[in-house]
Amino acid sequence: MMLWFVFALMTAAAIFAVLWPLGRGNRPQQDGSEAIVYKDQLAEIDRDVSAGLINPPEAAAARVEISRRLLAAADNQREPASGSSLRLRRAAAIVALLGLPIIAVGIYYPLGSPGLADFPLAQPARTPEGAQSLDNLVAQVEQHLEKNPADGRGWSVIAPVFARLGRMDDAIRAFRNSITYNGESADRRADLGEALVAAAGGVVTAEAKVEFERAVALSADDVKANYFLGLAAEQDGRAQQAASIWRAMLEKAPANAPWRSLVQAALVRVGGSPAPALSNDAVAAAKDMSETDRGAMIQSMVERLATRLKQNGDDVEGWLRLVRAYMVMGDAAKLKGTLSDARQAVARDPERLKQLNEGLKNMGLDG
Repeated sequence: MMLWFVFALMTAAAIFAVLWPLGRGNRPQQDGSEAIVYKDQLAEIDRDVSAGLINPPEAAAARVEISRRLLAAADNQREPASGSSLRLRRAAAIVALLGLPIIAVGIYYPLGSPGLADFPLAQPARTPEGAQSLDNLVAQVEQHLEKNPADGRGWSVIAPVFARLGRMDDAIRAFRNSITYNGESADRRADLGEALVAAAGGVVTAEAKVEFERAVALSADDVKANYFLGLAAEQDGRAQQAASIWRAMLEKAPANAPWRSLVQAALVRVGGSPAPALSNDAVAAAKDMSETDRGAMIQSMVERLATRLKQNGDDVEGWLRLVRAYMVMGDAAKLKGTLSDARQAVARDPERLKQLNEGLKNMGLDG
């Protein structure tokens, strides 16, 4: 209410400041004092002529000039405004003073929101409808699943969200319910196993291993399940078995598989030396060779790749393949030299250098 009162006073003050002159009569701009001065000057000229101080022609010229000024001063005098004109101006001022606020209120009430309460200072802005936080959305899904526990689609949607939020117990329960109500699949079994590993701090427990084995039984080439089975073998001290699992994954994988660098790094960790990721045709040709011939062929291909990169160092993908080859071959000296040569080759091209560093980081190397 106080705010309305202040606004009313400010409006009234502004209207009065503009309309006050309309309520006043016009005052004469000249009050006659200037005309009196000119008359005194005419009388003084007459006295000067009588005293012989100025010549008659000069006196005549002076009289003409002073008379002209006297007439101009008389024309500038204004008569006061009539009573009827003053009343009209005052009526216009009153109409403006009262009419403008009435018109403003008449427009605001149908179009504005006079009954809307103030928002608290801690909430200066309202949240747009539909822009709900992730916590609110998760809470809504949880409430829905409490009422509809057999909604398999709901469990499959909320399970990975729980995992990303770090709510692993809820994620495990959701993955289990997803399997129960949606049926078995390699992906669902592998996701459940991964959640069990995360809940155990990265350890492939016996329960998780069972889930990965079930996933492989449903799909022998399931990447996630095979990787974690290799990790389980490594954690159990069976490095050779882990290397065998991961090597088989690389042999079947396309050259641009996003997880290839992860498996290769794991393979190097357990001392494996598989064929480097060069081309699918080369891998297919090497399948029927003996281990010795295969190794010789791989070595030859690596050397050809290194020679080509020395001649044309702009091929970032080629550098990454060469680095990857030396990693899986366990040749630390050549790996170190190749990293240095690769950075020097693309040092003047910021875009290629960025691409190289990102690729090295994906392989677990310092970009």
